[in-house]
Amino acid sequence: MITSKLLAEAEGLLHGFTERQGGGSDAPYASLNLAYHVGDDAVVVDANHALLAEQFGYAPERLVHMRQVHSDRIVRCTPEMGFESRPECDALMTDIGGQPLMVMVADCTPVLLFDPRRRAVAAVHAGRAGALKNIVGKTVAAMHDAYGSNPADLLAVLGPSIGSCCYEIGPEVAAEVEAAGCGTALSLRDGRRYLDVNRILVQQLEAAGLSAGHIDLLAACTACATDRFFSYRAEGGTTGRQAGVIVLK
Repeated sequence: MITSKLLAEAEGLLHGFTERQGGGSDAPYASLNLAYHVGDDAVVVDANHALLAEQFGYAPERLVHMRQVHSDRIVRCTPEMGFESRPECDALMTDIGGQPLMVMVADCTPVLLFDPRRRAVAAVHAGRAGALKNIVGKTVAAMHDAYGSNPADLLAVLGPSIGSCCYEIGPEVAAEVEAAGCGTALSLRDGRRYLDVNRILVQQLEAAGLSAGHIDLLAACTACATDRFFSYRAEGGTTGRQAGVIVLK
């Protein structure tokens, strides 16, 4: 489990980013796969979730996770929501104690947000599509609207994801990035184009009102380290999913 010093110092909060080891799934999902939609045995995935819940100390049925669709849709959780809810969206937020939120990834960036003043949290799925739709900036705005969160109070952590070292893109995607005003995230090496999604996300968080000192980028590339992380791109599209989890005590 990977944690952020920024959030580890916060009172009344649990968070973490899982790695691929420590579960019961067989290859190519070995071993702590948390996704049901990738072809893994659902019974084993249930057991993996139970292991994670025990490690965190939350009730498995209270966890809210998403059917992620690379959108900019944000869902405010209600008390009755839990493991079976699975809303179609790419960001969840709550101010309910004991209601864990999960974002699953295998190259996209898992973003966790915490408002220590208003006691609210969010979990965001931010791949290239979400970044170009400014899902993190929209989640900051949604937390303000729902909970009165001041963006200057928010803490944000960007978990392990594919880095610009490995995220090669074609000219059409590069043009899409340029058209979205995110051209500073592009680089050219040996005639090949690469994209830094996290650079976009950090810029958007700062534009939304977060200070640089309130943003923690955990710079671990999932595609570089498939011994530690699932990587959709590096593993040819057939792999498991790790997760970011955040819960108010």
